[in-house]
Amino acid sequence: MNPMRRGENVALTREIPSLTSVVLGTSLSAGSETKLLENLVMATILCDANSKAISDEHFVFFNQLSSPEESVAQRDQALGPDLEQVVVDLHAVPPEVERIVVVLYLNEGVTQHRSFGQLKQCTIRVLNGADGAELVRSENLAEAFVAETAVTLGELYRHQNGWKFKVIGDGYSNGVRGIAAYYGVDL
Repeated sequence: MNPMRRGENVALTREIPSLTSVVLGTSLSAGSETKLLENLVMATILCDANSKAISDEHFVFFNQLSSPEESVAQRDQALGPDLEQVVVDLHAVPPEVERIVVVLYLNEGVTQHRSFGQLKQCTIRVLNGADGAELVRSENLAEAFVAETAVTLGELYRHQNGWKFKVIGDGYSNGVRGIAAYYGVDL
């Protein structure tokens, strides 16, 4: 399976009609820059058709491990090579949610002089929630990062009564504040 490039998408439920849940995982490497990895945060945002969070409670991260209806939940411990993983029950996602966006950001305060440009490797992948089989893996997104302190890695989105996944890889130089402003989350 070839890695998906930025901007590419795949029709997950059209390809696998029996798909009921997926695991979204991020894999990262920073070489000897361990402080960078220690301060990375993965978050998932459940968005409406306008790409805005449907509520602040639909911002899933280490302080809020699941969405209110528990359709999206961050795993306490990632399985396999991923640093972080989130599980999505596709049938339990509220109907007003059109997009489920996966972002990474550097925790503020301890990250002076650190950015995603220091990453050696950064990928997002989609696994079948039923058996853990890898369905999709992105290209190494780190190669294009420079001074970003937050990035949107990819998104699950509704399409013709099914779900698709798109690799994004867009960065923000203003960290979690940039993500919060873009997706309408009040931090």
